[in-house]
Amino acid sequence: MTDRLPHTSWDPDRAGALDGVRVLDLSRLVAGNVITHVLADHGAEVVKIERPGVGDDLRNWLVDGVSTFWKVYCRNKLSVTLDLRRPRGREILLALAADARVLVENFRPGTLERWGLGPDDLHAVNPSLVIVRVSGWGQTGRWSHRPGFGSLVEAMSGFAAMNGFADRPPVLPPLALADMIAGLYGAFATMVATREIEMKGGRGQVIDLSLFEPILSVLGPMAANHALSGQVPPRTGSLSTTTAPRNVYACRDGKYVALSASMQAMHERLMRTIGREDLIDDPRFRTNTDRLRNNHLLDPIVAEFMAARTQEECLEIFEAAAVTVGAVADIEHLVDHDYVVERGSLARLPDGQTGTLPMHAPVPRLSGTPAVLRHPAPDLGEHNERILGGIGIGAAERAELAREGII
Repeated sequence: MTDRLPHTSWDPDRAGALDGVRVLDLSRLVAGNVITHVLADHGAEVVKIERPGVGDDLRNWLVDGVSTFWKVYCRNKLSVTLDLRRPRGREILLALAADARVLVENFRPGTLERWGLGPDDLHAVNPSLVIVRVSGWGQTGRWSHRPGFGSLVEAMSGFAAMNGFADRPPVLPPLALADMIAGLYGAFATMVATREIEMKGGRGQVIDLSLFEPILSVLGPMAANHALSGQVPPRTGSLSTTTAPRNVYACRDGKYVALSASMQAMHERLMRTIGREDLIDDPRFRTNTDRLRNNHLLDPIVAEFMAARTQEECLEIFEAAAVTVGAVADIEHLVDHDYVVERGSLARLPDGQTGTLPMHAPVPRLSGTPAVLRHPAPDLGEHNERILGGIGIGAAERAELAREGII
């Protein structure tokens, strides 16, 4: 069970590779928080700027009364409350931006400009500031003004149309896939922009990060394939359009295994393992192109072999034969898996609400400057004194700002 997961303590004194980089995070929900989550895990000082009394909407995504999304994706961050719609809130944000390296926001395009906090205003106080603007459809174009939640993007990008089975409706992902992909692209783009400043003496710039284009980019050569064939490929479930055999197969005990024989040598090894060496030179299956054309004949042969054995038997047989087959594992089995435990891919961290809470370890792993776990996700406005005091706003003024609802 999850008790096998390693226990990890917070270490507020450890410094990561991005130590000294201050990031102002004005974002809400997933994409922006993924950007700053990655930066925070690697040592950046991420200051969440949240609306007083409300906070990031991610705090409201509860599981059994616990804000697990907030606790996972906002670890290592600090929280400051600030009403950016008010003149004094604007002044404070500009004062914080003067000392920051990066600012991340995901308001609808034009919102910050209306508040007097657009790129021109921010660069006037800090010409080196990298501004990451996350939106559904980008800062330009006819859809820029439209709401851009990930579900809409996953539908409009072509992902849903290719996901699922041919005889069933298109399927949206059960997670914030578009946001996650955009977040990882955003973290990369942030480091590209900051390196340009540090290494080449460049100025700050704006990163226009839509949710639409990142997920479009990871769907493969869809446009090129369509240009060549003129066809819209049907949904294929777990089958591949580029290699065969590849599928999810039911085992005798009701469990499943996944198989991908994506190289010729692997296909031949698979055929020997299931006792069908005769199919290696069969002209219907000799090459990958042949197998794709005749997969309706080949796939049932593989499925029949799996269906006659338990998942454990399949895994033992194929591991011994060095064939690429793996168990389809749910989270209950994943948290107790020897590989996950030994690798420390998940860890239990101290949590004031639940005692300890399992979550993923920082990724990727750096040998010289590994990521750090410095503190848990903050309470709303927990660091007002620390951050606002650092720009000269004393206790009396903070109390007055709180009474006025500005912080």
